[in-house]
Amino acid sequence: MITPITAQLLFDKLKDIKIGGQICLFTEEKCCELAPVINEINALKAEKNAVILAHTYVSPEIIFGVADFVGDSYALSVDAKNTSADVIVFSAVKFMAETAKILNPDKDVLVPSTLNGCSLADSITGEHVRKLRTQYPDFAFVCYINTTADVKAECDVCVTSSNVYDIVERIPNQNIYFLPDKLMGQNIIVEMKRRGVQKNILLWDGTCYVHEEYDPELIHYMRLEHPDVKVVSHPECSPAILKQSDYVGSTSQMIDYVKNTSANQFFILTECGLTTRLQLEFPEKKLVGSCTMCKYMKSNTLYDILRVLKSPNPEDHIVLNPDLQTKARHCIEQMFAYTAAKK
Repeated sequence: MITPITAQLLFDKLKDIKIGGQICLFTEEKCCELAPVINEINALKAEKNAVILAHTYVSPEIIFGVADFVGDSYALSVDAKNTSADVIVFSAVKFMAETAKILNPDKDVLVPSTLNGCSLADSITGEHVRKLRTQYPDFAFVCYINTTADVKAECDVCVTSSNVYDIVERIPNQNIYFLPDKLMGQNIIVEMKRRGVQKNILLWDGTCYVHEEYDPELIHYMRLEHPDVKVVSHPECSPAILKQSDYVGSTSQMIDYVKNTSANQFFILTECGLTTRLQLEFPEKKLVGSCTMCKYMKSNTLYDILRVLKSPNPEDHIVLNPDLQTKARHCIEQMFAYTAAKK
């Protein structure tokens, strides 16, 4: 039986969050409003045998109030694949919920986000990939997990920020078309050269609007203000940013770095949901800098999670064509296979 949370316990947990703007400002009054919603959601989860997967970028009250699994896109893909729940509520963006449905075709997958978009995923369609494959028949097509199901269905293998370099290196084809993130693609090219791996890599022209806006001058300024700061960046940032960073990795890898390094000051260059999570999990660490927020991730709310559990609308359910689902599953399963393979 799940122990109900009180407003005071919720306030004590979230009151020290300093980054995230008004959306992550937790007053006693706000916690009094949120606690009953959290308790109702947790009761419904048990009643319906539902599980809530939440990306690190969504709001703290979701992560620390109702989520059963929290992580980056790869970790949540594994969690989705392994769950025994009948219902999956994926608090993130639609393409991630599609991945959960692809891996769990017999489960009801619900997405509570009201925007359901992603500047990166929306930059390319399956039709685009079909035309590219005609143009480049000798290329292996590698898609970032931040793509829709119809794009995955047209690609050979899917990757995430935590496994992209190793998978691209292991693909036997020297000709690689990477899509849709051109900045991550540029970083792949740099990393393959660093590893001494010969690959001919072509790129699509998509970007994440959150990571695209970081300027190297910002790092220069932060180092002047905080000489001991460690700069930690996501591989969706530009090569110029990564070149000046102390560590580069997926959100899960960034968490491990902050946890395990002896440094005490960090500047985190990714969506600010990660920073708020780090503030709560490692209060002894000092996190500097401003908030960069993803409007799509932050469109997830407790109230929409409650709504889709109680009375979902038709558009809240992830429904995929069976043939498309089979093709997209092969792309994702190839990711798991390459990740598990030994060099």
